[in-house]
Amino acid sequence: MSGTTDRRQGVGEQLITHPGPAAPARDRVGQRLAWLAAAGIICSVLIMIAASAVRNAWEHPRIPMPAGGPPWDLSTHVSLALVSWVMWGAALLAGASVAAGLVALNRGARLPVRLLLGVGIAATAAFTVLPPTGSTDALDYASYGRIVVLGHSPYVMTPGQLRRLGDPIGRNEPTTWARHVSVYGPLATSEEWAAAELGGTSVARITFWLKLWNSIAFIAVVLALERMLRSDPARRARAHLLWTANPLLLWVLVAPGHLELLAAALGFLGLMVLRKREPDEEPGALRGLAAGALVAASADIKINYLLFGLGVAWAARRSRAALFGAAAGGALVLVPSYLGFGSAAGRALIARNYLASVDNFYQLFVGSHGRYVPGQFALSVTVFVAVAVLMLWRLPDGAPALPAVWPALAVGVAWVFTWSYQLPWYDSMVICLLAVYPASRLDWLVLARVTFPTFALMPGNAGFPRAHVLNVITVDSLYYVAPVALLAALVGLIVIGLSGRWQMGPALTRYPPLASVVP
Repeated sequence: MSGTTDRRQGVGEQLITHPGPAAPARDRVGQRLAWLAAAGIICSVLIMIAASAVRNAWEHPRIPMPAGGPPWDLSTHVSLALVSWVMWGAALLAGASVAAGLVALNRGARLPVRLLLGVGIAATAAFTVLPPTGSTDALDYASYGRIVVLGHSPYVMTPGQLRRLGDPIGRNEPTTWARHVSVYGPLATSEEWAAAELGGTSVARITFWLKLWNSIAFIAVVLALERMLRSDPARRARAHLLWTANPLLLWVLVAPGHLELLAAALGFLGLMVLRKREPDEEPGALRGLAAGALVAASADIKINYLLFGLGVAWAARRSRAALFGAAAGGALVLVPSYLGFGSAAGRALIARNYLASVDNFYQLFVGSHGRYVPGQFALSVTVFVAVAVLMLWRLPDGAPALPAVWPALAVGVAWVFTWSYQLPWYDSMVICLLAVYPASRLDWLVLARVTFPTFALMPGNAGFPRAHVLNVITVDSLYYVAPVALLAALVGLIVIGLSGRWQMGPALTRYPPLASVVP
């Protein structure tokens, strides 16, 4: 361990002392790419907003809308074939636009940061007041919350059982997860419960409250990035390109109201609490307590965010008070939470170990097409551990001022790149940290991971189109194109990790402090 520590510090010192050649002067090509990126982002976001506004015309199951919103929608007929073509184009345009923006930044061009901020915030507001689109997970959340309102446990009772009771929320439950109990943490269940209390018997109103809190969390990360990086124009633009105005992220996180957004925001803010304002500064007990509580809260929504705890432990390793504070903060959140919902909540954590996402790359070797891969859990664990060790060994510390970020990013990347059950919105746990990390080849691998699976899952849970060519595109992209892209990204990660050719920019060593939430 001591050898690893010395090497890690050496890399950090080298990055700080020798930041490398200065960024190239802005050129016409770079500036044109910057504006093309901005235009592409705006166009793809507008397409996605329009698809959300007419959601009930093409996505199933239909969501009964309240007489007076929010949320609101447009009662317009749009063919599923048209939506499919347009949304496939929007996904490719979004990925290409973000890529163009990254190239422009590498050429020294200035992206219009205020425009990126405006697009991201406006899109978030629009998606919040529109019905959940692109995924039916929010309808599952509504059912779990309704189950609690009725006095039952979503870790025991399934949405299918709720539907058989004739409940108005259960009637809108999609069939995909109808036979499954909740696999989300107790804090997620509490959020669903609160939304169900506020939304009553309207599934649209329940999902609105869920999306509202998610959007607040998204904007909280936006404001944190803006405050931390506002003195560095290039880092600031890249952060908002990757997070704030990234159409792919807006579509897979904000538009459908996925709970992963809230988990990512809490985990991100928890790691930021342990920032260094001076080179020799060590966090105290209070900051350790806050960091531990925030990261535990993110894990209390999605258990994989427990991996961020490694970042907290690393950042607080030289301060006994901070370590004890972090442990206390985590215990104060997780222990009462799981005790309150009983042992069934704990058993739910491993409920989906036998599942594989429809586009996982493991299926390429056995032809399972989204079904069970023999020994997939043991295989996923083995590959994850191997890649995590590689990342902890070879990923440079690109943010010495944020000591909790490097280990959290290393294990987070290993998890999202290797686990057999992955969906594009799971990459939010990596993207929120990449936003404060230096530019590197890792950006391109993550962008490819999000772009191709998002394309494959477009336009959403609408069922396979009847037209032959659309059916072929849907099936092939799910079972071949996306898995090949995910496998290629993993191979690329391993090759770059072993070679050390990250092409990483200067390390983040100083920045304005976050808002003084914690002294």
